[in-house]
Amino acid sequence: MINEVPTSRKAVAITFDDGPNPIYTPQVLEIFSEAAGKATFFMIGEQMKKNPEMVKQVAALGHEIGNHTFTHPKLSQLSNIECLEEIEQNEELIEELTGRKPVVFRPPYLDYNQGTFSLLEQKGYPMIGALNLEAKDWEQPGVSHILEKSRDGIKNGSILIFHDGYGDRSQTIEAVRMLVSELTSQGYQLVTVSELLKLA
Repeated sequence: MINEVPTSRKAVAITFDDGPNPIYTPQVLEIFSEAAGKATFFMIGEQMKKNPEMVKQVAALGHEIGNHTFTHPKLSQLSNIECLEEIEQNEELIEELTGRKPVVFRPPYLDYNQGTFSLLEQKGYPMIGALNLEAKDWEQPGVSHILEKSRDGIKNGSILIFHDGYGDRSQTIEAVRMLVSELTSQGYQLVTVSELLKLA
């Protein structure tokens, strides 16, 4: 699981899981457009089917779309065949909507076993984690908690996790807005996960 990339460049990759979402994804796009930065969206197939235009817009703006499975299951509880189906069904949908195959993968709930890992290796997917798991933005613990615990994970090459899908994500949006502003004023570049991996 890759949580950070060793690099001397002041660059971080901010990622968003479980979208796209018609309310929150556009707000994320706006924050990154104002900061002239790029983000990575680990999207779920079921959500992409509901919001195909949103997927196309994210890709058209130069952000990265990563594979986050089709239905967001715990992969360690699936057979290898079911696991592969989840990954490939989502991969095909992303390619169909954006014209590009995803090249990075994040397992739902960051849950995996040896079988999942071998499968991803065969498919050539790096498995992406994050350094700010303590922020737990998915539990809506408050803007200041999300912000504070995410700051702890900031250094050259950090990967950070947030959520733009499922439930009320207004705390996340608020925290990310403040964090992005802090990072850009400190001279950090906001890059996609693929761009960050190339800096290693």
